[in-house]
Amino acid sequence: MNPSRLSLVRSLVATLPSGRPGLFNPWADHCPHDAAGNGPQAKLERLALHLDCEPEFILAGEAPGYQGCRYSGIAFTSERLLGEGAIPRIAALPDRLSTRRLPFSEPSATIVWKTLYRLGIAERTILWNAMQLHPHRADELWSNRTPAPDEIRLGEPALRMLVETFPHAKIVAVGKKAEGLLGEMGVKVTGAVRHPANGGATEFARGLQALI
Repeated sequence: MNPSRLSLVRSLVATLPSGRPGLFNPWADHCPHDAAGNGPQAKLERLALHLDCEPEFILAGEAPGYQGCRYSGIAFTSERLLGEGAIPRIAALPDRLSTRRLPFSEPSATIVWKTLYRLGIAERTILWNAMQLHPHRADELWSNRTPAPDEIRLGEPALRMLVETFPHAKIVAVGKKAEGLLGEMGVKVTGAVRHPANGGATEFARGLQALI
């Protein structure tokens, strides 16, 4: 593993709070549904592998979801995709990430990676979120909710650090919410594409292709 990328990830995670009600930090908090061996350190190391490239593109969504980043540690990336060995620089995982009967599969993650491979940019793209903590409803760990304005600001330091680390990468906002958050933070984006969820797969792919 590249020591510099591991150091980068530790610095990114150090900017984020942990233990906050309704906000789960995948790289610091422990989830009762994590499989053995998939604690914060495993997710941190997995993220370091994902970031171990010189990206041409950074795709930024709104926030992590329970079917994806909560257990994978990587935005727009599900347990199922990691188990299939579908993520560049990360070998197929031999063990499960969650205690759920079947591996989590996030529709948006599947669409995003399928599109990246089809466009030939999977190896040159890293995935991130404007707010990096998983916002969930009280007492419902397997849920997603829209982050509040004060919660959104918690992700700004890490986002800025990532952008400064890869100054030549083109930033692409995925979805209107991400576009708005990046705009509020003053982050210059190359463009914005529709979020792939809720029937947006075709427009997402078309929009991303137009930016290449």
